[in-house]
Amino acid sequence: MSPLRRLEYHIRRLREYGDLANIGEIARRYFAMNAFDGVLTIIGVLMGNYSAQVRSSSTVLATGLSTCVAIGISGLWGAYLTESAERRRDLAELESYTLTDLSQTKIGRASRTAVVIVALVDGFAPFLAALVVLLPFFFTTLWTNITISYYFSLGLALIALFALGAFLGNISRQNLIVSGAKMIGAGFMAILASYLLRVAGV
Repeated sequence: MSPLRRLEYHIRRLREYGDLANIGEIARRYFAMNAFDGVLTIIGVLMGNYSAQVRSSSTVLATGLSTCVAIGISGLWGAYLTESAERRRDLAELESYTLTDLSQTKIGRASRTAVVIVALVDGFAPFLAALVVLLPFFFTTLWTNITISYYFSLGLALIALFALGAFLGNISRQNLIVSGAKMIGAGFMAILASYLLRVAGV
């Protein structure tokens, strides 16, 4: 079988597994939820660094990237264990009804595939979302003022939140602008909370 044929075969099989295990819907939910968590977490990291008057882009990147990695590992590991347990329970329940070992059937393979895909989405969504928000700090030397990087990053965070809200609005067939604005509201709340903590001297 040629590489192209093999690729087509795997794509068809993945689509089939996706239909059987409802992977697409679950992956979309995990993506939106965890990308949202990633952006808000990095907003907290940025505001904390800004309040502490950190003026080294390498320090901001070190703390931010460490947080990205931790979020990614947490999401991947937690989703794998949780989804694996849920899928095994569902498969065991189905086997009790059918009195059949389903582990090597399409249903069993689709279940295991779902666990891997959902775990990857859960791990990489917050990592990539957080990484996008940190991008301006890679280019601080271009504008020499790290305060601009802070502003750009917070702006990117709000844009990312709006995009996530619009994405969810599209799925639920609601007004995209309203859905995006709701997400941005969460971002402003996180910024305001960090600012109030700074004012309070915490």
